[in-house]
Amino acid sequence: MVMRSRKKSMYSFMNDYSEGAHPRILELLNKSNYDQNAGYGQDVHSEKSREYIRKLIGKENADIHFIPGGTLTNLIVVSALLRPHQCVISADTGHINVHETGAIEATGHKVIAVPSVEGKLNPKAIHEVLYYHSDEHMVQPEMVYISNSTELGTIYSKAELTHISNICREKDLILYLDGARIGSALMSKYNDLTLKDIADLVDVFYIGGTKNGALLGEALVICNENLQEDFRYLIKQRGALMAKGFVMGIQFEALFQDDLFFNLAGHANRMAEKIANALKEYGYSFYSPPCTNQLFPIIPNHILECLAAKFDFSIYKRIGQDSSVIRLVTSWATTQKSVDSLIKALSKFGTI
Repeated sequence: MVMRSRKKSMYSFMNDYSEGAHPRILELLNKSNYDQNAGYGQDVHSEKSREYIRKLIGKENADIHFIPGGTLTNLIVVSALLRPHQCVISADTGHINVHETGAIEATGHKVIAVPSVEGKLNPKAIHEVLYYHSDEHMVQPEMVYISNSTELGTIYSKAELTHISNICREKDLILYLDGARIGSALMSKYNDLTLKDIADLVDVFYIGGTKNGALLGEALVICNENLQEDFRYLIKQRGALMAKGFVMGIQFEALFQDDLFFNLAGHANRMAEKIANALKEYGYSFYSPPCTNQLFPIIPNHILECLAAKFDFSIYKRIGQDSSVIRLVTSWATTQKSVDSLIKALSKFGTI
C-alpha cells in the first residue's frame, strides 16, 4: 500500500529508482551519442563493461549480458535454465514470488515458496522441499533463488551463502542470486562478501543498475560455463536482446570504469543509516534489522498520517490496530536535506 501525500511531496522515500541517472552516466551517453555502434550488445562499450566486471569477479570466462530490467532478467534465467517439469525454490518474500505478477509461473515453471527468516532463505527449508518433492508426481526442484540484499533489506553473510552454495552443489541445483540491490548489499557495514566471493559461490547472478544510478539495465553474469550455451538465443526469444544494447553497455561502462557503482550504493546506505539511527533514538523498533538502503520501521498509524502530508512511502504490513510497518528507501541521489527533513518531522512526535 502506498502512502502518498495529497499535494506535491517534499520528498519521496518510495523507492531507489525515482531519479534519472547519475550525471557521469549521462555525460558518457551524451559524449558517445553520435557514435555508430554495433547492435545487440556487441558494441565496444558493452565489451568494455564486460571486461571491467570480469576483472572484478576474477572470471575471464564469465558470460555477461545486459538486460533492461530485473523481472525480465529473472524470467529469462528461470525459463532458460529449467526444463518444463522443473521448479525454483524461493523465500516466501522473494521478488519472483511476490512482485512479478506470476511472470515465472507464466513460463510454465512453479515457484516453491518457503518460510523465510528476515527475508532470507533458510537452508533447512531447501532440504525439506527436496525431501518432499521426491518423485515424478511433483515438479522437480532444480534451482534455488535468493536475492542480496533481500526484499526486507537484509543481507547474506559469507557463511550463509557458502552454506546454501554447498547444498546446491551437493544436490546438483542451480544457485541464482538476484542482485537488483547487490550494490547496497556489498556496501553494507555488516557485509563480509565481495563480488568475487559471490561469483565463486553461485552459478548465475546479476548486477542491478536500475536501482543504483543507471537509467535502466541489469548485468547478468553466468559463472557456470555449463549454463552459457545459446543464451543469446534465449534472450532474443524473450524479447530482451535490444538493438540499441549499447545504451546499457555505456551505462555499465560509466559505473565500473572506477568505483562509481560502489560509491553510489554507499551513499544510499549512509543516508538510510542516518534515518535508522534517528528512529532508534526516538524509540522506534524495526520489522527487520536495518542493513542497507531499505528500512522497515514500525510506526504508530496516527504518526503515519502526519508524515504522509510531506513524504511518500509505502506500508508493508499492518501490526495490530494501531501500528504499521512502513518501507523507507534511499537512493544514490537522496540528499542530506531530505533526510534531515524526515528526521525533523519525526522529532516532533518525541520519543515513543
